[in-house]
Amino acid sequence: MSEEESFVSHLVELRDRIIKSLVVVLIAFGVCFYFSGDIMKFLSQPLYQALPEGTKPVFTDQAGAFFTLTKIAFLTAVLVSLPWILYQAWAFVAPGLYEHEKKFALPLFVSSVFFLVVGIGFAYQFVLPAAYKFFFLFASRTGADILQDLQKYWEFTLAIFFGFGLTFQVPVVEMLLVKLGMVSQQQLREARRYVIVGAFVVAAVLTPPDVLSQFMLAVPLILLYELGIFLAGFLTARSRNPEDEPEADADGSPGTQAD
Repeated sequence: MSEEESFVSHLVELRDRIIKSLVVVLIAFGVCFYFSGDIMKFLSQPLYQALPEGTKPVFTDQAGAFFTLTKIAFLTAVLVSLPWILYQAWAFVAPGLYEHEKKFALPLFVSSVFFLVVGIGFAYQFVLPAAYKFFFLFASRTGADILQDLQKYWEFTLAIFFGFGLTFQVPVVEMLLVKLGMVSQQQLREARRYVIVGAFVVAAVLTPPDVLSQFMLAVPLILLYELGIFLAGFLTARSRNPEDEPEADADGSPGTQAD
């Protein structure tokens, strides 16, 4: 097969895998849109728990409910379909990888999805309730009635989910940087003091300005950084290129250089 034919066949395969991914996303979107009201109620639980008793959130725009539910259904469909999308991506690139590269790339894919879900779950379970309790505490001091727009709540929630999903990718980034040779484990260890300061700076930007919320993000970030150092060394050792391994003598002992 010529290079041109090989290139065309790769394009056809890429097209087919993109279509397969889109079909699953569309099917998932249809299901999620049908249950979008229930999904929205579930995602709004931190808001309902923080609102003063006897009050409910509202939509201030007549089309706000439709666009909000559509956006929720689409993003939920993408998240649900993510394992299938990543499988299609893996099936496309895997044949061109060496065995040691496969041993590194596959755990990288899986861990990326895992930490994304953990970050979103952490934000939903701990950060959003603390944030809205903090906001409503200050609003109550003004004596004004609290009226929360669900559309604005979702925009804020999406930003929080994105921020925490992204920051929880710290171990994945560390593994990739070490594998590419851009940093070493020792350099990551030596950077601990800067990471601790940086974690609290990031926490101050992404969370409400109270000490509890900042610690809720800063401490997990520091722990994730330490986990990334461990995983980087573990995966790099398991996915080392066989050509980089020390050659063994006939008796199985490592080879030595002649004097």
